[in-house]
Amino acid sequence: MVGGSAIRGSRVGAGPMGEAERGDTAPRTQVSFFCANKHETRPAFAMEAEIPETWDCPRCGLPANTDADNPPPPPKTTPYKTHLAYVKERRSDSEADAILAEALELLRDRRARGEVIY
Repeated sequence: MVGGSAIRGSRVGAGPMGEAERGDTAPRTQVSFFCANKHETRPAFAMEAEIPETWDCPRCGLPANTDADNPPPPPKTTPYKTHLAYVKERRSDSEADAILAEALELLRDRRARGEVIY
């Protein structure tokens, strides 16, 4: 018998009684959140819970708030920067030329001494 298990498909706490066995659910309230794409999301919160100012829209991922007429704007995305772009921000062309010249001089000195360069 391969993979036989008497509790497969069950979860801890599951039983024939259902909710009555676990007690009453807390009173809840539903709050509408609206994103820039005009999607409405209505998550349920406990009555005594603090309602967050923003909520992520499950349909498009944009931030949403409770003001249908004035939803939050989509976040600004910055373009991907390569390692070279970050280096160019830190060093000018003249500094890069000086560093390259120094590195080449070190390699030439090592070659002149007969060191193996890989």
